[in-house]
Amino acid sequence: MDKVERLISIIMILLRKEIISTKEFSQLFNVSKRTILRDMETLSLSNIPIYSINGVKGGYGIMDEYKVDKRLLSSSDLQNILAALGGFEQILLTEEVERTIKKIEAMVSPLSLNRSIQLSFYEWEGRSEILETLKTCQTSILKKRLVSFDYTDKDGAVTNRMIEPYELHFSESSWYLKGFCLHRQGYRTFKLSRIDHITMDERAFHPRDDWSEQVQEANYLPEFVTIKAWISPSIKDQIIERYGRRSIEEHSSGFLLATIYVPQNRMGFQLLASFGTHLKVVEPKTYVEDFRNYLYQMMENYS
Repeated sequence: MDKVERLISIIMILLRKEIISTKEFSQLFNVSKRTILRDMETLSLSNIPIYSINGVKGGYGIMDEYKVDKRLLSSSDLQNILAALGGFEQILLTEEVERTIKKIEAMVSPLSLNRSIQLSFYEWEGRSEILETLKTCQTSILKKRLVSFDYTDKDGAVTNRMIEPYELHFSESSWYLKGFCLHRQGYRTFKLSRIDHITMDERAFHPRDDWSEQVQEANYLPEFVTIKAWISPSIKDQIIERYGRRSIEEHSSGFLLATIYVPQNRMGFQLLASFGTHLKVVEPKTYVEDFRNYLYQMMENYS
């Protein structure tokens, strides 16, 4: 057995066992205790979380948080984890996620790697551009370091912010950063696509005592309004995907009446406008009027 095979075998044994002595490893691989000590040093330098215990019952082990009891996870369980990670990897393209996927794949029999679920997302250029901002946010959260950046609000006004970063959140198709803004002296949520020139500060911060309360009360969803709209059969599947089959009533006219809810802001108007002539809002009347004004403003851009 060569050194690489022996190192891999040591890792696999430590993942299954609690503590293994140097003598046991020496006898198992028919090498000297000094060779085993050098192997352990090699693994530690490779960032394998090995620890040693001195004494009669001492030996080597791997930190528990890096172990997974495969007896509790079936092949189907591991496939489901891979499917979820595969989708997450497309949203958050990081080396860490890729390494995690490879580790999980190593636990699955090669014969069962034919995944039954595949997830695909559009390869938007903006997603890769936002990755650096995402990495800086993630690092600053883990290291509890302040971050500063220029932030552009929905009206185009730019302000410089210094915040204590606490949490990243992905909603619909956008990433958000939740933190305590030192300028505004309050918790704020920032959309990553509106952040420019982000820098991690040298100064660290101590998490605030009321942060746990903020997590419970956090609400990233806007207010919604329920509307009724005539829709053509050609977009029925899209409405079902978002709102379910019960949201649609069949009518003899050939059109369908959908009862749906949309954000009570421009995002709601943009969603409805994306259906073009296949959708007509009919209730409530006040919303119809607001939506009509939004469409008129769009038309003015082309008049």
